[in-house]
Amino acid sequence: QVQLVESGGGLVQAGGSLRLSCAASRSIFSINVMGWYRRTPGKQRELVARVTRDYRITFADSVKGRFTISRDNAKNTVYLQMNSLKPEDTAVYYCYAQVFPEDYWGQGTQVTVSS
Repeated sequence: QVQLVESGGGLVQAGGSLRLSCAASRSIFSINVMGWYRRTPGKQRELVARVTRDYRITFADSVKGRFTISRDNAKNTVYLQMNSLKPEDTAVYYCYAQVFPEDYWGQGTQVTVSS
């Protein structure tokens, strides 16, 4: 099992930046996949970015070139750097970890981008 705690959300103007952090309760070295999803009211949960244990990275098309994801195994933390934010990036962002056969989720952090 692993517990995940997100931080770093908030209110930012369009064009601004935020960095989300996801702190895990134990070592993430052996966790195969960690990443970020987001959800807006009335929409399905959407994959934002994920990084595997061997650093293969996947981004949603909507964030490519603007967001980066990284994992710091020494700090048991995954980061989502969000640049050039747009109002449509407004959502609750959730960290997740794939620890076979379970998926674990954080409580979410709100990101609001004003126009």
